[in-house]
Amino acid sequence: MIIKWRSKVKTFYMDYLVAVVSDRIKAEEAYTALEKAGIPTSQMSILGKGYKTADEFGLIDPGQQAKKRAMLMAIWLVPFGFAGGYMFDLVTGVNSFDWAAEPWNHILGGFAGAIGGAMGSVFVGGGVALSAGSGDALPYRNRLNAGKYIVIVQGATSLKNKATSILRPLNPENLQGYSSENY
Repeated sequence: MIIKWRSKVKTFYMDYLVAVVSDRIKAEEAYTALEKAGIPTSQMSILGKGYKTADEFGLIDPGQQAKKRAMLMAIWLVPFGFAGGYMFDLVTGVNSFDWAAEPWNHILGGFAGAIGGAMGSVFVGGGVALSAGSGDALPYRNRLNAGKYIVIVQGATSLKNKATSILRPLNPENLQGYSSENY
C-alpha cells in the first residue's frame, strides 16, 4: 500500500519510516533512541495526544478528499446529466411527465438527468475517494484515535534504514517504510 502525504513542493525523493507504538512512554523511548543514534530531531516527529496531530503533520483526511472529489465530479456530471436527460426525452418522445406540456417535459427530463449526475458524483466520486483514496492514512488516523502514538522519521533511504535498525529492537506494533518515489 502507498501512504499519501500532503506536501506543497517535492523537489527530491524522501523516504518515511512509520512506527506505531502503544503508549506515550514507548513513543518517547523510540524518539530518545533515535536521537541518541544521531538522527536529527528536525527529521523526526511524534504523532498522538500531546504531540502533533495527523492534520498538523500532513496525513490526508479521507473524508475531506472524498468531499473534494465528489464536488469536482459534480461540476461536469450535473450539466452532462441535464443535457443527457433533455436529449433523451427529446429524441425518444417518451412523455415521462404527462402533465407537463411539450417544452417542459424535456426540461423536466433534463432535471431528472441532472439529479442522476449529482447522485453519481456523490456515490462514485465521494464513495470511491473515501474507500480507496486515502492509502494508509486512514488506518494511521484510526490508530491515533484509539490512543496510540506514531513515530515518523523522514529523510533519505540511508536515514530510514538506520532508523529501522534502531526501532526494530523496540518492538513497535507496526513498522512500515514508504518512499516518495511510489507516488
